[in-house]
This record gives sequence, C-alpha cells and structure tokens, in this order.
Amino acid sequence: MPKKVNIFCGKFPHVIIFQRNKQTLRFFSSSCRTSSILVELVAKQHWSKLKTHLQNTKPNALLHQLLTSEADPELTLRYLTWSQKEFKLSHSLELTFRTLYSLACARKYSKIRSFLDNFVKNEKNYPVSSIFHAISVGGDSFCANSIIVDMLVLAYVKSLKTHLGYEAFRRAGDYGFKLSVISCNPLLHALVKERKIGNMEFVYKEMIKRRIGPNLISFNVVVNGLCKAGKLNKASDVIEDMKVWGVSPNVITYNTLVDGYCKMGKIGKMYKADAVLKDMVAKGICPNEVTFNILIDGFCKDGNVSAAMKVLAEMQSQGLNPNVVTYNSLINGLCSDGKVDEATVLRDQMIGSGLKPNVITHNALINGLCKNKMVNEASDSFNDMPKQGIAHNVTTYNILIDGYCKAGRIEDAFELRNAMLGRGICPNVSTYNCLIAGLCRKGDMEAAWHLMDEMVGKDLRADVVTYNILIDLLCNKGESRRAMKLFDEMSRKALNPSHVTYNSLMDGYCKEGNLRAALNVRTRMEKGGRRANVVTYNVLIKGFCKKGKLEDANKLLNEMLEKGLVPNRTTYEIVREEMMDKGFVPDIEGHLYNV
Repeated sequence: MPKKVNIFCGKFPHVIIFQRNKQTLRFFSSSCRTSSILVELVAKQHWSKLKTHLQNTKPNALLHQLLTSEADPELTLRYLTWSQKEFKLSHSLELTFRTLYSLACARKYSKIRSFLDNFVKNEKNYPVSSIFHAISVGGDSFCANSIIVDMLVLAYVKSLKTHLGYEAFRRAGDYGFKLSVISCNPLLHALVKERKIGNMEFVYKEMIKRRIGPNLISFNVVVNGLCKAGKLNKASDVIEDMKVWGVSPNVITYNTLVDGYCKMGKIGKMYKADAVLKDMVAKGICPNEVTFNILIDGFCKDGNVSAAMKVLAEMQSQGLNPNVVTYNSLINGLCSDGKVDEATVLRDQMIGSGLKPNVITHNALINGLCKNKMVNEASDSFNDMPKQGIAHNVTTYNILIDGYCKAGRIEDAFELRNAMLGRGICPNVSTYNCLIAGLCRKGDMEAAWHLMDEMVGKDLRADVVTYNILIDLLCNKGESRRAMKLFDEMSRKALNPSHVTYNSLMDGYCKEGNLRAALNVRTRMEKGGRRANVVTYNVLIKGFCKKGKLEDANKLLNEMLEKGLVPNRTTYEIVREEMMDKGFVPDIEGHLYNV
C-alpha cells in the first residue's frame, strides 16, 4: 500500500503519496534542510554541486519533489532538461507532462512551446496514445491540458511529422480537449501539401463540429486543397460555409477557385471560371494581377487565345499592367496555336514595356518554332539565349531534342544530348522519351530498347509516356500482344495507364481485326476508373466499320452522343468515309442538333 508522508518545507505543508521504494523513502526521510539545499542549487544553476549531491539519489526523485513543492515551474523545467542531458536519461512521460502542466498553469506558454518543439524533434517516438495518457493524469485543469495538446499538434506539424499531428488532433477530440486555429491551420496546410485531402476534409469537418472557429486562412487552405483534388463543387460549398461563420471570402479565395476550374481539364471549364469571376465582382471584390493571369493562362491552355487577349485588354483597362507571367502565358498560347510571328511581336512588346524575357519565354518560342517545323530557326534561338544572359535548362534541351527527332534529325538530337551532358545538365525521363520516340519513328526498336536500359543504369524510371511510345509503336507494327505485355508490366510497376495507353491498344487490336480484344481493353479501362473519350469511340467506330459491322458502329456513335461527348473532325471523317460513302446512313435521330 502507498504510504502518506508529510513534508513541511517553508510555510506550506504538502501531502505526497509515494510507492514503497526504499531509495525514494531514503531520499525523503532526509532533512528538510537537505531538500532546500538541492532546490537552491537548482535555482542558482550550480549544476556541478548538484551533481555531487545527487550521487546517491535518483534524479527522478528530485524532479518529483520539485513538482510537489511550490517550486517555480521554470526552475523545474530547467532541472528536467539539465538532468536529462547530464545523466543521459529520459524522465517518464508522466513527470515530463506534469512539468508542462505546471508551466501551463503559470501561463509560461513560450517555455512549453520551446520544450515541445525539442521533445517532438529529438525524443524517441513515443506513441501518441501514451502521451495523451500522461497529459490526462498530469493535471485536472481542462484548459491547461488543452493548451498543451494544442501546442503538441503544432510541434508535430512544425517537425514535419504530419501523421502524428493528425493522430493527436483525432485523439484531442476523443479526450474532449479544445484546440485552436493556431494549430489546426498549419495541420490543414501540411495535409494539403502532402496531398492527404481526405484527412484534410476530416480535420475541417471536425473543426466545424468542435466549434474551433475557422478563420479566413482555414477556409482558404481547405478551398485550395479541394481544388487541387478536383473537388470543385465541395470547394464552392466551403465558400457557403464561410458565410455561415461570418467570414467574407477574399481575392485569394476566389483566385483559388478560378484556378481550380481553369485546371479542371473538362469542356466548359472556362465558362465556370468566368462565372466565378462574375460572382467575385458582384460581391465587390476586385480582381488583381493574379486573377487575370490565371484566366489568361486558362484560356491559352484551352486553345482560346482570342479570349485570353480580351482578358488582357480588360486587365489593362483596369489599370493593371501585365507582368512576365502574363506575357509568357500568351506567348505560349500563340505558339501552341501555330502563331509564332504573333508570339514574337508580343515578345517585342514585352521588352518594350521594360520586362525582360526569361527562360520560360524562350522555351515557349523555341517550342513554337519546332511545332511549325522551323527547327533551324529554333536552333538559332537556342544559340542566342546565352548571348542574352539566359542559361538553358533541361526543358530547353528537351524541346530542341524533340524538334530534331520529329524532323528526322536523330544524329543532331543525340549530339545535343551529349552537349547537354558536357554542360553538366543531366538528361531526365523526358529527354529519353524524346529520343526513344525519335528512334521508334525511324523504326530502330533495338536502339530504343538500348536507351531504356541506359535509363535504368542512370536510376531513371520509365514513366507512362515512355510506355505509351513503345506500346504505340508495337501496335502500329501489328504486335498488339507484345504491346499488351508492356501494358501488364506497367501495372506491375504501379504506373497508371492513361487514355493514350488504352486507346493505342484498342487501335492496335482494331487494325488487326480483333474487335473482342479491343472491347476487353475498353472494359479494363473503365474498371481502371477512366471513361471512354472521343478518341476511344473514334477508334472503335472505325474498327467496326472496317470489319463491315456498320450497325454496331452506329450503336457506338449513338452511345458516344448520349454520353454528351462532342464529335471532332476525325469522327466526321470516319462517318463520311466508312459509312456514308459506302451507302450506309447512320441513324442518329435525336442527336442531329448535337452533331
């Protein structure tokens, strides 16, 4: 049974319960004077003398006495950290968190924060469950314990131990401890950064449930996370939550949502982005340079450069000057649209306005020249960059290497790769993909496989693009079964096939007349979470037509239209050449308006 011991030090008596431990009893049976001497030595930081006095005593015993006496909490903490370092020991979690509890009661918050930062960073990884048990038995003040837990969550996040911060957040709810946005906002941000959007959503919902008043930063982080995950409807719902909490969205909130729609990659995305912009203006929030840059980039990547130029005019009418980011988006958009001359004029305007083109500007122009089969001009532009004080990067080399490969100048491409190595710029997977694609176009499969082996030797992992290039080549050569083996290899290497992968395989099987195998690939594609797109239907419709199965091809055409997919130029050519020119009129009644 525990034994009660009365200690009278100074004015106040204290009743402490100790277990029957001979060494502990021996220590506390010593005179009150000795205890006072030890406390005084701690106060004066006479560590060498203290060490001598503690030769016959466990350091834990003095820490215990400091905690149960009226000792200054900072003094107790000072002793705890010294004794751990001096005797190379770890005090029990219970004593450690009793020390923090005393500091919390004395409102010594900076000391707790500093200690927890070091504790989380340097101490062995105690289970979060053990820490919470120690906190719960360390003291009965709900407020003090909540402060400690709040700082613990923040310490985990600051030490990049987000998973432990998330666990501590969950346990805080189980114990009923009250947290604050001071710890929750960094946790939300860390979860978004690590792409753990499901966990971020849980923290956000719990913040609402526990009434941890989210602020503007909280909402903006959540909107950003949901947009990055493509959950744009949920992001819009969060803006509605803001109104309930009396928090007004700001320009950052709306910019994030506009950017989310611009990067959505679906038909009508720019219409939705524009609708968000109108809502923003209606609420009296003025768009800034970032807003306009997001819209300009979105329209350019959507292939609508004329709309992007209108946004530029609107931006300037509001007294906002385009910056390097604005010009780069427009130059890239014009180059992608084959309008290299207009892009060059815009580049000159950019220089005239006092802005200096950077490597991104030059890369866009070189890419535009290569796409327009002006490889010699692209090479001249490449050589001019150092003269203008702009260093090439790996993307610059990759663009020109790809340009050489597409122009059939494989030797020049490999020569440029060697020059790249000579300048200390390491080729990446994209470099090898360009070269492998070039060799495949030339029909040199042996050299392409050799490059694959070289990649492995340089610790570069083939990506989806690499496999797509090889699968497409094999399918075009009538070796779809061999291509299928590469597809299975992708799965073993945890690479997620793209639409291009599936469509290439379907096209290969259709060209070989194996429609059943093509449909099996489509089934695997849908099971893999990818819906058939326009290219998928074009491939299958053409494959069925070639086999004379025009009624089945017609069903596929109707299915495509029913799913809201918009036919492209290739679709019309297939319908005309493979159906109508052969006397078959497709039955698309009810879809004529769409077509």
